[in-house]
Amino acid sequence: MDLAPLRRIPLLAGLDDAELGRLAAVAETVELAPGAVIIREGDTGDSLFVVLTGELAVTKRSGKVDVPLAVVGPGEVQGELAVLEGRPRTATVRAVGPATLLCLRRDALLDVLSRQPELALSLLRTTAGRLRSTESLLREQEKLAGLGTLAAGLAHELNNPAAAIRSTASRLAALVRDWDRAAVGLGALGPDDLDPDGVAREVAAALRDELDRRAAAPPILDPIDAADREDAMVALLDRLGIARPDEPAATLVAFGWDGNQLDDLLAPFASDEARHVVLAWLAAGALGRQLLGEIEAAGERIGEIVASVREYSYLDRAPVGDVDVIAGIESTLVMLRPRLKAGIEVRRSYPPDRPRIEAFGSELNQVWTNLIVNAADAMEGHGVLEIAVRGDPPAGAEPASAPGVRVELCDSGPGIPDDVRARIFEPFFTTKDVGAGSGLGLHIVRSIVDRHAGRIDVTSEPGRTCFAVTLPGRVPPGS
Repeated sequence: MDLAPLRRIPLLAGLDDAELGRLAAVAETVELAPGAVIIREGDTGDSLFVVLTGELAVTKRSGKVDVPLAVVGPGEVQGELAVLEGRPRTATVRAVGPATLLCLRRDALLDVLSRQPELALSLLRTTAGRLRSTESLLREQEKLAGLGTLAAGLAHELNNPAAAIRSTASRLAALVRDWDRAAVGLGALGPDDLDPDGVAREVAAALRDELDRRAAAPPILDPIDAADREDAMVALLDRLGIARPDEPAATLVAFGWDGNQLDDLLAPFASDEARHVVLAWLAAGALGRQLLGEIEAAGERIGEIVASVREYSYLDRAPVGDVDVIAGIESTLVMLRPRLKAGIEVRRSYPPDRPRIEAFGSELNQVWTNLIVNAADAMEGHGVLEIAVRGDPPAGAEPASAPGVRVELCDSGPGIPDDVRARIFEPFFTTKDVGAGSGLGLHIVRSIVDRHAGRIDVTSEPGRTCFAVTLPGRVPPGS
C-alpha cells in the first residue's frame, strides 16, 4: 500500500515508515456509496475509520429527529471513542457522496497504541476536541428539546381552561336571554299572582341576596343525598313547566336548596304561572352565578400557569439572585403536570419556612426538570414521586455563613443497577433506546450543581431511587 496518503493524515503523521507500514498491512480500505452507513448509533464499536477521500455526515438521534453534528472530510478520524472504550456507538456516520475510508480493527489499533504513545496522545486530543464540540451542540439541542416538550405541555394546559371559558361564555350568553325573560316575567306579576299580604314581593326581593350568599359559600353534600335531592328537584321543576329541568335542578341543589324548601318558598305565590316565573328566574340566576364561577376558576388557572412560566424561566430577573427553592420546584411541577397527572402521585415534604439561597434560578429549575422527568420515565408514568426540602448548612461552613438547602427527589421505580449507577453522570451515557435520550441530562444536572459548588448523591434499590441535591447558600465567586 502506498504510504503517502497515510502520511498526509494528521493522526498518523508522527509514525515512522516501519510503524506506518505495519499499520497499512493490517488496515482495510473501504469504498462507500453515497448514503452508505459505516457507523450506526447503538452498535458495538469494533473499528476506527480514517477518511481518505469524500465526506461523511455525523448525526445523533433525538426522539424522531436525526440531529446533525458534523461533516468530516479527508484526514478526519471517526469511531475512535467507542473503539477505545469497547462501548456502543454514540452517533451514526454515513457517506455524503462516494468516499474511501481506511478501517482499522480494535485489536490492531490497540497494538499500535501500545508501541506508539505519540499516536495515543494525538488520538486523545482528537477525541477530547470532538467531545467538547459534540457536547456543546447537544446541550443546546437538549435545551431546545426540553423547551419543546414544555411548550407542548403548556399548550395543552392552557387550552383546557381556555376551552372551558369559551364553552361557558357561550352557555352564559344563552342563559342571559332566559334570565332577561324571567326577570321581565317576574316584574309583570300582578295582584292575582301574589298573596294578599304582600309576602310574595318580599320573598322575590330577598331572593337575589340569597342567591349571592349561597353562591359564595355552597354547601358540601353527600353524593347520595345530592342525587336524591336532584331527583326531587327535577320532578318539581318539571311539574311547574321548566324546560330541560336537569341542569337547573343540579345547580339549585348545589346551592343548597331542596324541593321542600322551594315548595315553602313558592307558597306565597297564588298561581302556578307565578311560581313558574319565580322558579325560572331563580334557576337562571343560580346557573348564571355557577357559570361565572367556572369562568373565574378557569381564568385563575391560566393565571397560575402564566405565573409558573415566569417563575420557571426567571423572566426579567438577573441570572444570579435570591431564589425561593420551593417556588422553583412547584413551578417545575406545574410545567410538567401533563407528564405527571396520568398516574404519578406527588408527595411533598416542605419546611414551614421557605429556604432561599443565592443561585442561578433558571439553571436550578433545569435540574429539577431533568430529575423529575427521569423519575417519571423510570416509573413509566405510574408511581409515587416524593420531594423533600430542608435547610442544610454547607459542610464545614462558618456559623455565620448563609445556610444552604438540601432537596431529595425519590421515585418508586425499579431502581438503578450498581454498574449503571456508577456511570449515570457520564456524558452520552444512557440506558434508553437509541433516540430516546442524549445521555446528557444527568451530566448537565451535575454540571449545574458543580457550578453552585454543591453536590449530588444517589441511592437506589428496587422500588426506590433517590437523588439528593445539596446546595450552599451563596454562589462561589467566579461561577
